[in-house]
Amino acid sequence: MNHAAIPVIAWARSPVAPVGGALSQLQAHELGAPLVQALLARTAVPAAAIDAVVLGNALGAGGNPARMLALAAGLNESCAAYSVDTQCCAGLDAITLACGLLASGQARIVIAGGAEAWSRAPLRQHRPQAAGDSAAAYERPAFAPWPERDPDMLQAAADHAQRIACRRVAQDGYALQSHAKAVAARPALGAEIVALGGLDHDAYPRTLRAERVARMPVAARAQAAGAHDCAISTVAISPKADGAALLLLATTEACREWGLQPAALWRGAVSVGGAPETPMLCAATAARHLLDRLALEVADIDCWELHDAFAVQGLDFCAELGLGAESLNAQGGGLARGHPIGASGAIAAVRVLARLRSDPAAQRGLASIAGAGGLGAAAIFESPVAG
Repeated sequence: MNHAAIPVIAWARSPVAPVGGALSQLQAHELGAPLVQALLARTAVPAAAIDAVVLGNALGAGGNPARMLALAAGLNESCAAYSVDTQCCAGLDAITLACGLLASGQARIVIAGGAEAWSRAPLRQHRPQAAGDSAAAYERPAFAPWPERDPDMLQAAADHAQRIACRRVAQDGYALQSHAKAVAARPALGAEIVALGGLDHDAYPRTLRAERVARMPVAARAQAAGAHDCAISTVAISPKADGAALLLLATTEACREWGLQPAALWRGAVSVGGAPETPMLCAATAARHLLDRLALEVADIDCWELHDAFAVQGLDFCAELGLGAESLNAQGGGLARGHPIGASGAIAAVRVLARLRSDPAAQRGLASIAGAGGLGAAAIFESPVAG
């Protein structure tokens, strides 16, 4: 085992359900607590042995969701709790930060990942600036200090599609394949999912016909018209969703003390920044930087998981890294599953780990995601017998 690698002992995730669906009555800690309990039961690690919880959450509007989760799951009151908000990157960044706690000796066993209860997200308002003014409701905060460089995410995706001449027909075809992969993989995905709210599978993936997809309404067009139809249809967008995913990680010393057998290894990660106006490109940037840092080639990665918030992002990611679309999200991606913001990166990590476990020939997998404001994150995991 590489000296920098961190043992991954177990992982679990909830099903992902669209906003207003089966998980809509659950708060973030209520989504995550059953996962913590499942991880403890599967590994026989006592609650008292967990030193910290690191949780990604983007829409909770303050507080400390990680502390809420630790207490709701029955962990000791002495357990440290860190909440991470890097928007869409938060779940994957939380895992990276947890590995930092382990590597630095600040913790020996940590639970990390993300949980997002988008259905229960609080309504947002800016306080009045002067007496007599009314509070101003807003959908999202600013992600860059310059309005002209802080576009709506959907509009940014549409403008980028036009810029690279990514036609609607290609985007819709990518979406069709993502749903088809997810539907076909439903039985296999059951092993990583802890049932919640009467749901034991991802609710959104469905069988689609090309004829129906071609008639779906346009959600956004580029501000500048082009020669080709590069509009983004509703099927080419990852829907708003609720969900959670968590990993149990430990030091090698803790593994010896508790008799834990690593199921995989965290090999390394990067978090990067990029242009705020084209945030979706940062996932490929993060993946490339991580490969370079670890002296790996694209061909060294057997499992690729990208949370593809838009079909154009998935297609562009493949083009930037020289991947065939069939190599990415082999069992369906975020486009088919849904986007529980702060949990999506952790779900991508769980997907990599599950695929490494199920495929004896696979040695390495990479999870990647981009976030609002021009952020990107990537992590590489290995089979415990790799290299």
